[in-house]
Amino acid sequence: MSRRKPYLVGHQEFAALYRVDQKQVAQWLAPSRGVLDPATAIVVSGVRYWPLGYAARFGTTTARFRQVDDDVKARIIEGQGEGWAPDLGDDLPPIIGQQEIIELFHLPAQGNLATTIATKRFPEHDWLLSGSMLWMLETVLDAVPKLRESARSLPWDVDEAVAAALRDDTYDGPGSRVLTRGRHAGKTP
Repeated sequence: MSRRKPYLVGHQEFAALYRVDQKQVAQWLAPSRGVLDPATAIVVSGVRYWPLGYAARFGTTTARFRQVDDDVKARIIEGQGEGWAPDLGDDLPPIIGQQEIIELFHLPAQGNLATTIATKRFPEHDWLLSGSMLWMLETVLDAVPKLRESARSLPWDVDEAVAAALRDDTYDGPGSRVLTRGRHAGKTP
């Protein structure tokens, strides 16, 4: 089932929007720099992602104006298919990555999920951002009957408490925090 999805960017896409090296985005996030507030991102599988609407206007919110590359923005939109450009405060659907999926199904190992993805038995990702696959929660839940049908040994049972926490934005399991230098950097709203 095709769903209209929000346009998102990861570190690589954010950097491309402003024609800077990806490391520059990490520097903008540094507390000492105070240029890019980590609270503007969502955290999926321990990595920050931003709504495209916010990322595209970020350059106008800084002390030193930065011009967004409209061609890059257009390519991001085209690459993500039909969707909408959310900004901060817009409601986003629950978005998950591999860490949340492993927790959702209590998979015994990451390899179980990787094999299912590699053999194309898992639903196609909704986003491929900065090299990481992301899905809307509902994309994954809709695929449960097919996952069970193709499974050899995994039951693909959904932990309803995890699903509810992901929907309510109260999930605090694996992947909900950004790890920096081996320490929890905290959950980003």
